[in-house]
Amino acid sequence: MTPQAATPAYRRLSVEQRRSQLLESALSLFAHRAPEDVSLDDVAEAAGVSRPLVYRYFPGGKQQLYEAALKSAAEALRLCFDEPRQGPLEPRLARALDRYLAFVDEHDTGFSALLQGGSVVETSRTTAIVDEVRRTAAEHLFSHLGVAEPGPRLRMTVRMWIAAVEASSLIWLDEGKRPPRDELRDWLVEQFTAVLVVTAGRDPQTAAVVAAISGDDRH
Repeated sequence: MTPQAATPAYRRLSVEQRRSQLLESALSLFAHRAPEDVSLDDVAEAAGVSRPLVYRYFPGGKQQLYEAALKSAAEALRLCFDEPRQGPLEPRLARALDRYLAFVDEHDTGFSALLQGGSVVETSRTTAIVDEVRRTAAEHLFSHLGVAEPGPRLRMTVRMWIAAVEASSLIWLDEGKRPPRDELRDWLVEQFTAVLVVTAGRDPQTAAVVAAISGDDRH
């Protein structure tokens, strides 16, 4: 008799548990391989289930699964910036960047594909998910700065710094994760302070923010 192919071990889970399991398996694959290099068979194997079961939960196929996994990753990224508004700004920002860079470190290939674009599974929906992460990061930063209605120069400064963090993260991955992560974190924190100081020379609102930050650091 011809040996039968091994059948993945099946564990009975609730609908939500199974969906979460499939998303976690997909995220682990997308973290280290470009989306177009991951098949539904790969996801099924990683989750220990059959391909038809993956389709049962994601009838839209890999595109639907990728978008769902991306939303899950985006939520994790958004939480990186959810830091209590207590104490001096720089330590708060450093803790947020610690979480952000840990995510980048853990999801290196997937992070690069996500931000650099060009993937065959990239759509306006996936782009919108990434843009929402950027907007959330900016909102958190304005909250940390104590600014409810940022003017154009302060908005531009914060958005420029977020873009610099993204670019630095991609270059860091390309450079073999050098310098060490904590050095990159400290450098990015110092850059944020520096760009605020430069903008303060041209914008009264930012100047008031810098003065408030300096006062907090002295207490």
